Amino acid sequence: MSAASPLDPNTVPAVARPTVLSLAIKEKAALYAAYMPFLKNGGMFVPTQKPYKIGDEIYLILALMDDVNKYPIAGKVAWITPPGAHNNKAQGIGVHFPEDESGQRARLRIEEILGAALRSSRATHTL
Repeated sequence: MSAASPLDPNTVPAVARPTVLSLAIKEKAALYAAYMPFLKNGGMFVPTQKPYKIGDEIYLILALMDDVNKYPIAGKVAWITPPGAHNNKAQGIGVHFPEDESGQRARLRIEEILGAALRSSRATHTL
């Protein structure tokens, strides 16, 4: 047997690429439950059973109800709801939107759709 060459993919550490997740919100109540306005740039709760860590990079493709646009967002995990969480909260992660144009576009569009509902005291997936 020969030694592995330096270019052998089995010996070179892989550069971690962001996980790609897709979330399609079909109604206003679901958008309200998933939106995370308490994060500095806004964010979305994404139901998933895959384990993540705070700070993991996520590439989120967000579809909002009847909006023909998709919102590609390169965010980071800022919230984790583990399996079996209190009050039967859904397992998943909160993706914090970046400060860039894509994050701002998504946040503004979500807040435009939600309008006065943002001030509601109804429970969400996170709080």
